[in-house]
Amino acid sequence: MAHGAFPILFITATRIGDAVLSSGLIKRLLDEIPNARFTIVAGKAAAPLFSETPRLDRIIVMEKDRNGGHWFKLWREVRHRKWGLIVDLRGSAISQFLRRERRAVFKRSSGPPIHKVIEAARLLKIEDEDAPAPYLFTSAATEAYADELTAGKGPILAIAPAANWVGKTWPVERFAQVAIQLLGGPMAGGRLMLLGGPDDGQAISALRSVVPRERTIDLAGKVELLASYACLKRARLFIGNDSGLMHMAAAAGAPTIGLFGPSDERLYAPWGPHTKVVRGVRRLEEIREVDHDLSQALCHMMDLPVDWVTAAAKDLLAETA
Repeated sequence: MAHGAFPILFITATRIGDAVLSSGLIKRLLDEIPNARFTIVAGKAAAPLFSETPRLDRIIVMEKDRNGGHWFKLWREVRHRKWGLIVDLRGSAISQFLRRERRAVFKRSSGPPIHKVIEAARLLKIEDEDAPAPYLFTSAATEAYADELTAGKGPILAIAPAANWVGKTWPVERFAQVAIQLLGGPMAGGRLMLLGGPDDGQAISALRSVVPRERTIDLAGKVELLASYACLKRARLFIGNDSGLMHMAAAAGAPTIGLFGPSDERLYAPWGPHTKVVRGVRRLEEIREVDHDLSQALCHMMDLPVDWVTAAAKDLLAETA
């Protein structure tokens, strides 16, 4: 560590979406503390998002152990340093047992629901209207790789048809219908970018025949998270379920449509000026009447018609022309 460095321990989320939503705090701290050095703690899925952060000393991947053993392992990893600031978005007690000058620890509060971006900003006592937008850092090499992956002519329609639970997953056949209508209409001559993880092959397969292979950019399970993020910067439009990729698309600046059912858009809507939420006929409260704790293997997205999503997509294309 360089002389005079200000070490920050930044403990973020396990899931990709939550980690993206809090990522703007890192950029804000980098902008405001010129000698900041970061140690970032994240879950296995989210950790790669931060691999190209400037002034990064280390990423610690934290995997859950029984009886909270992962917190003891983390304490052993970081206890030897005195921290200038500890930011703990997990709301743990670990900062009480570490040497530090300042700490900002998440505490669940009562009151009306607030968006997770604002919730994270309040941790650093940032005003709501000045909440830092999600932001991920990419290197020149990653951006050049994204240029290679997306080389070609025509606007890019990016689709991520999977989610972490069947309840939040709109039927893939409906994604295909939307893609056909858009690529045969307002995005005529465009290309289809498919995004997802290594386990999303089945969800992606129905979309691979929507357009000819030469007009398909199939990234699902084939590139790292930051490369997908860089490619999303080049998308003309993104459509996906409430998922980590939806939040990545909005952070990348792509016009983003998030499809919602059994999740709360007041907390998890895609963040940014060029975003829309589309949900079906039922409100979240009505879905909870059927699946109180949102744990059943039921698709709660069947009441969202194709026409609603297509109409929202056309509106957003027009607004961002």
